[in-house]
Amino acid sequence: MEYMDEILEHARVLYDFLSDMEETADQADIVLAMGSRDLNVPVTAARAFWQRRARWLVCSGGFGKDTAALFREPEAVLFAERCVKLGVPAERILVEDRASNSGENVRFSRALLEKRGIVPRTGVIAAKPYMAKRAWATAAMQWPEVRWSVARSETSFCAYLDQGNGLESVLNLMVGDLQRLRTYAGRFQVPVEVPEAVWASYERLAGAGYDRYVIREA
Repeated sequence: MEYMDEILEHARVLYDFLSDMEETADQADIVLAMGSRDLNVPVTAARAFWQRRARWLVCSGGFGKDTAALFREPEAVLFAERCVKLGVPAERILVEDRASNSGENVRFSRALLEKRGIVPRTGVIAAKPYMAKRAWATAAMQWPEVRWSVARSETSFCAYLDQGNGLESVLNLMVGDLQRLRTYAGRFQVPVEVPEAVWASYERLAGAGYDRYVIREA
């Protein structure tokens, strides 16, 4: 197998595993749009808001590790603007513009809602496809009073790249996310079993240099 074909095959393994979360049609109190560089997430969030008959849509995100040099405004501000253009009433949108990682997305959004006296029991996380599993694991650990599900676009790995998402950036981010499923299990995220075949793909990609966001051993 050619080198790049091998890399892409391992990438598809990570992408398929990380994005494998079943979406339900149940009603939800809130939609939480997890900030990122993926400006298609607001589309997913707006769809979930209407389909799940939510009362609130929270856009969360300041400047993360991959957006600080890319965006001039916080992720949440850009997401909220697009959600309004997609028809979500502005008065139903709350903006949390300080979070710089997934744990802060959840904690800061929770604090924002508590300050307003909003106590949700059910919620939907809108995220880029390969963030689905880790976003759910984070919210389930750090906001367990809410019954969470996930909304994501049904997009294949190749189609995701064709949307303008750079291969090198996506590979580095997926490798970092996969590692965190194990490293953060039981601390910041509920445990999620990572099959050995998936972990082997992680190790191959990290070993090939796609390790920009890998947590180094102390």
